[in-house]
Amino acid sequence: MASSLGGVAAPAEGRSGDARVGRIRISLWIVVALGVVLPLLAAPALTENLSFSFYLMLWIILCTSFNLVAGFTGYMPFGYVAFYGVGAYATGVLHKTYGLPMPGALVCAALAGAAVSLLLAPTLRLKGVYFGIVSLALAVIFRLVVSMLPEDITGGSMGLILARANDPQTTYYVTVAVLAACLAAAGWLAFSRTGVALRAVRDDADAAAIVGIDVTRTRLKAWVLAATFPAVVGGLEAWYTNAIDPEASFNILVTAKVIVYSMAGGLGTLLGPVLGAGALYGIDHLIWQKFPVLNLMFLGIIIMVMILVFPRGLVGSFAQRFPLLRRYIP
Repeated sequence: MASSLGGVAAPAEGRSGDARVGRIRISLWIVVALGVVLPLLAAPALTENLSFSFYLMLWIILCTSFNLVAGFTGYMPFGYVAFYGVGAYATGVLHKTYGLPMPGALVCAALAGAAVSLLLAPTLRLKGVYFGIVSLALAVIFRLVVSMLPEDITGGSMGLILARANDPQTTYYVTVAVLAACLAAAGWLAFSRTGVALRAVRDDADAAAIVGIDVTRTRLKAWVLAATFPAVVGGLEAWYTNAIDPEASFNILVTAKVIVYSMAGGLGTLLGPVLGAGALYGIDHLIWQKFPVLNLMFLGIIIMVMILVFPRGLVGSFAQRFPLLRRYIP
């Protein structure tokens, strides 16, 4: 009898413990998200120079959304900047050429990012470096196509000037709202059944399929969500600077920085990309102020040192150092 009762109690205690850990992780993520969003929301009241805070938000959004596909599915899209560029041009063309108000243009930019992700969905059949190379090639193709479109629509190789859209403060507050939505969406995905399925697919797709997980549909959910936010970021940056051109909108350096920032913080966790983006963008900004000509060289050196010291990223290395706390890290 005692043995039977013990056998029943253990699984119940295990489920209770897992639920408690889950609640702690969700609570910690809410605290982190509020700790990021609220100070940035208050920034306009504290300073007139919003540029640093604005671009910090953009990098956090880009790294968080990138983590949804790279950290949760194991895919490494080297051409991730394609979504950013498509969103920038969708916003600019719809606003300047067709007169759509900026909020509506941003919604259409999100839809354009999702549509492009569905168009590129067949590339998810590829694995490893082959997927990365194909996505990089597609980003280059998008840049060339945009450059060759009629100048009266996209501005050709010179791009577009959106002088009538100049409203940096409104752009800033809209970006805060997008940041909050991105962090909320990432948290929802990570703590939902879809997030569990994604991690199972990432670790072993064949085993996940055997236990009944729809591998293709699960990957596609993360892929579409991960494409929507960078498209909005491209639109926000176009709204803030009032200028778009193919070289800047499809600059591969954007993807490179997103990958480095995310990996420095720790892919596969919610906290990692936020921490990595905040730390490295802050360092990058300070270096650029002190050494405007050699900033990329010094940033590269710092990144190399960080990777050598923290090979699993800041969060991953912390979890390795303190394994008992690993399960509580969101």
